Amino acid sequence: MTRPHAAPAGPDADTTGRPAAPGDGTTPAVTPPAELRRHLAARLDGAARAWFDQALDEATAHPGTHGPISVWELRLAEAGRRCGPEHADTARVLILHAARADAEALTRVYYQGTADERRAVLHALPHLVPGPEALPLVEDALRTNDTRLVAAALGPYGARHLDAHAWRHAVLKCLFTGVAVDLVADLARRARGDAELARMLGDYAAERTAAGRTVPEDLHRVLALTEAAPTQGAGGPDVPHGKES
Repeated sequence: MTRPHAAPAGPDADTTGRPAAPGDGTTPAVTPPAELRRHLAARLDGAARAWFDQALDEATAHPGTHGPISVWELRLAEAGRRCGPEHADTARVLILHAARADAEALTRVYYQGTADERRAVLHALPHLVPGPEALPLVEDALRTNDTRLVAAALGPYGARHLDAHAWRHAVLKCLFTGVAVDLVADLARRARGDAELARMLGDYAAERTAAGRTVPEDLHRVLALTEAAPTQGAGGPDVPHGKES
């Protein structure tokens, strides 16, 4: 099966290095859905709250796909206008959760959606996809120049499923593009004792110094993390493996 290609990022894509964190004080990828819902409900006005409750009821009653496009997918497109841009990520994640969107549905929404909708899909992955089936979405986001997508791709789902090679290069991309490493999930655990990441960071720092450019402070922070001893007994694809690059 041919994988659909992502549409151009469009006017809402962020390539300017604006802050990548959500605007309402929550982190949708790591906050439990029940807590997200309480947080959002307390911040919406009457009209927005009524729309949001209806959107969740529709998604719960008609999960999956019904017809050419499901009603909850239409609500994803409306979330920014109805709830305000500062709450849109949270609203979209909760609609996806209520719809019990699986990897196939999330892939469709991601490739057909705007950059804002793609970011919400990435935030929803840890809540909805236990295995690596949605990893191609993370990999696609990491190929973009949208700093908000890059940051969302490096949430808990990416931390669990990116292999060492891809994860190291994603961390370097954060340094290239100005994404704060504070937004990289499980950074300390994954960087711990990673000699290959340390080598890559050292090479990058040397290149910038030779070119008369400053070395990002975040680089020094990550480099310090690599000097700690690796956790004993850890396993899985998210644990660095020696000199793999």
